[in-house]
Amino acid sequence: MKGKVYLVGGGPGDPELLTLKAVKILGRADIVMHDALVSREVLALAAPCAERIDVGKRCGKKLLTQEEINALMVSYAKSHEVVVRLKGGDPLLFGRAGEEITALREAGVEFEIVPGITAGFGAAAAAGFSLTDRRVASQVLFTTIQRDTDNRSIQWGGISSTTTLVIYMPGTDYARVMQQLRDAGWPEDMPCAIVSHASGKDQEIRSTVLAKLADEATLPAPAIMVVGRVVAEVAEEIGREFRIAPEIAEKTSRPMVI
Repeated sequence: MKGKVYLVGGGPGDPELLTLKAVKILGRADIVMHDALVSREVLALAAPCAERIDVGKRCGKKLLTQEEINALMVSYAKSHEVVVRLKGGDPLLFGRAGEEITALREAGVEFEIVPGITAGFGAAAAAGFSLTDRRVASQVLFTTIQRDTDNRSIQWGGISSTTTLVIYMPGTDYARVMQQLRDAGWPEDMPCAIVSHASGKDQEIRSTVLAKLADEATLPAPAIMVVGRVVAEVAEEIGREFRIAPEIAEKTSRPMVI
């Protein structure tokens, strides 16, 4: 093989949140295979002569199958020195990096993983709360409602009132999310935050409680939903800034138990 494939995390959107290594590799890239979630500002950091190839998914429609993406990476590595597989957030979290790593290993292609700031961290930072807090949250669960398996429900084992739930790709059916949380025993007044386009120029943040989640207007993808006590401390502030109903903001300040 002539080249090397870099699985690079593009972060949540703001190019200033990229690692120095990611910027350096993008500046040397011959090929950039990027997902739809990668911002235009991040893509602009690629070498001017780099060929940019969109392999993302939009509105549930894939431009290429995962197998085709794997084959392209291997093919480009035969003829180009620096092949970048650029993903939004961090490539190792809900980025199908496992499948791509397997394909590269089986083909004998040299590769390197360059981590990025995952969207969950970007969303929490944008909203101004910590995902863990020794006073109320001792663990974090990163999960997604959108699954390609028959079992689409969240695995609730080990989840307690001290868990912060970070939901990637919550989709447009917030009522479905609300019902799953209700069925798992989460209280009606549990605070929820929804962050769309975290760190980007189109960033939007909403705060509500579980009982009102289904009434919340759907925010555009990419979006992250955070559910847990850590949201309560800033929920009232978010509510004021984004004109959330006073009764919702008032509910989020009450003690909560599961």
